[in-house]
Amino acid sequence: MLSFAWKCVFLQPRIRFNMRTKKKNSRLEVIKMILSSQEVSSQEELLIELDKAGFPSTQTTLSRDMKQLKIVKATNAEGRYIYMLPNNNLYRRVSDTRFTLSAINKLGALSVKFSGNLAVVHTLPGHASHVAYDIDNSNIDEILGTIAGDDTVILVLAEGVPHEEALARLAEVVPNLS
Repeated sequence: MLSFAWKCVFLQPRIRFNMRTKKKNSRLEVIKMILSSQEVSSQEELLIELDKAGFPSTQTTLSRDMKQLKIVKATNAEGRYIYMLPNNNLYRRVSDTRFTLSAINKLGALSVKFSGNLAVVHTLPGHASHVAYDIDNSNIDEILGTIAGDDTVILVLAEGVPHEEALARLAEVVPNLS
């Protein structure tokens, strides 16, 4: 059986480790809450918000935390770059097409090109997902499905659909296609 002194020597590092881990986990949760509730476009802004929340930190620590949380910088609806969590709602396809249609009507797609039964639609960076969502939910019979990247949407057309007909149907959903 270990004496009290030996128990203190062996247990002390674990206690410190647990306190550090709890502090880090709390800081990570606060970072998630900040990024979920406001648009932050720089690490400096995020450091200021963390300090206001009672978690002063260094840029190095924040950078490690952001890597662990898989935080990315992406464009918002206005085209400004902001930090986002990978499971943030802005990454998910939305169920309210009024938002996506209004964004696309405002920004539009840049171009469309055809090759066989495929079409490639180029959009502004970060908007391909919205375009694909609107096309998929418009239930256009001539289009079997879409695959979206960051600024490109690939459309699979039904067999034998003339490109002009597909373009006309697309123009009903996505304005300003050329």
